[in-house]
Amino acid sequence: MLDKMFKIKERGSSVATEVRGGLVTFLTMAYIIVLNPLILGFTPDINGKFLAGGDAPNLAMIAAATALVAGILTILMGTATNFPLALATGLGINSFVARIAADYMTWAEVMGLVVLEGLIITVLVLTGFRVAVFKAVPAQLKIAISVGIGLFIALIGLVDAGFVRRTAAGPVPVELGSGGTLDGWPVLVFVTGVLVMTILYARKVKGAILIGVLGATAIAVALEESLKIGPSFISADEFNPKGWGLNVPSIPDSFVATPDFGLLGQFDLLGGFATAGIITAALFVFTLLITDFFDTMGTMTAISAEAGLSDKDGNVPNADRILLVDSLAAMAGGAGGISSNTSYIESASGVGEGAKTGLASVVTGIAFLFATFLSPLVNLVPYEAATPALIVVGFLMMTQIKGIDWSDITIALPAFLIIILMPFTYSIATGIGAGFVTYVALKAFTGKASKVHPMMWISATAFLIYFATAPIKELFGV
Repeated sequence: MLDKMFKIKERGSSVATEVRGGLVTFLTMAYIIVLNPLILGFTPDINGKFLAGGDAPNLAMIAAATALVAGILTILMGTATNFPLALATGLGINSFVARIAADYMTWAEVMGLVVLEGLIITVLVLTGFRVAVFKAVPAQLKIAISVGIGLFIALIGLVDAGFVRRTAAGPVPVELGSGGTLDGWPVLVFVTGVLVMTILYARKVKGAILIGVLGATAIAVALEESLKIGPSFISADEFNPKGWGLNVPSIPDSFVATPDFGLLGQFDLLGGFATAGIITAALFVFTLLITDFFDTMGTMTAISAEAGLSDKDGNVPNADRILLVDSLAAMAGGAGGISSNTSYIESASGVGEGAKTGLASVVTGIAFLFATFLSPLVNLVPYEAATPALIVVGFLMMTQIKGIDWSDITIALPAFLIIILMPFTYSIATGIGAGFVTYVALKAFTGKASKVHPMMWISATAFLIYFATAPIKELFGV
């Protein structure tokens, strides 16, 4: 039944492989259940109220809603599209949402604008516009998007594990570990995880990534139980560079917690326009729209290429359904009160494990639903044990770079900008935007404007407006 539903054998996979891939994806992105409440939960809105409507942060309620919405949407993605892609609250988007809430409007009004953005992007999918833009992107730029995302997720892994960190001062923005050295047991866990995964992968051991994550977690728990390392973030004024990045992998007193879903449905669709003003609210929706629109395009392209599902032009099977589910996810995130949900590039870790079908997404979604009750168990896996998977998958995605024609400057330079700006700006949309604008400009000024698809002109123009958001705000005094 599963094989018929998900075409598992037809895609060269197996049920066991899909289950492993789904679990790896969950373990790699489960941090969002902990991190989203930290980003959204401590920011008061314009009335001084915290998300969940109280006078004090309610992190447990945000965590429960985060896991629930992610679980439902990821299962929908798997069953409706047969594609190995998981969804959850978008990182970066939630930080942007938190900043808007604090300065301009109430939390309910912010989430209402997130729902509105989801409605708009859903209409763009149903009218065929979003799919048309995706198909208009040249195949080699799609390859560049995959390669850029590979570098991006590798950098995410290095930073989250503490292997690479910001410098305290000076002209160099980042450095190795703490003060230029790898210091602390958590970093050792990360390095061990990377070595184990790469060795197992090189030896073609099935489940190499999952084995690496679970093994590193076991080592982390043993170290914490014996050495009491503690977290890296102690307070606003105290930081322990030798501590764990997010979760402290100690054995919890209880493995079960009763979730509170009271946050669901707390949104005001149009109230933000009255509270913050039409221009401010419109720019907020536009920024979310551009980010969601192109982030997912990049993620979908990269996952499909890595899974070997794309055709010769880089097109993705069931792209219209994938983009529709992703658009609905933006609405669902706002309606759930936990910010826009979007496709996660960490899904590549499951694909690296061999996942090629929507069954992997179903497994990931079920794990998220269980996490609403088993949040103490989710907290057991630290960054340092999960992020080695991103290094391995980043390498696999990087291998596609050979498909770019580096002798054609009108393709090579835009591809180069896409690849380097994704990790350097920590933004998929920024990399895509810079590449699109440069591609259109180069074609136009080298006498090849007629070869540029009209959708690329539209996309490049939208990105120019996106990049000029700050000057536009200043012009209108908002």
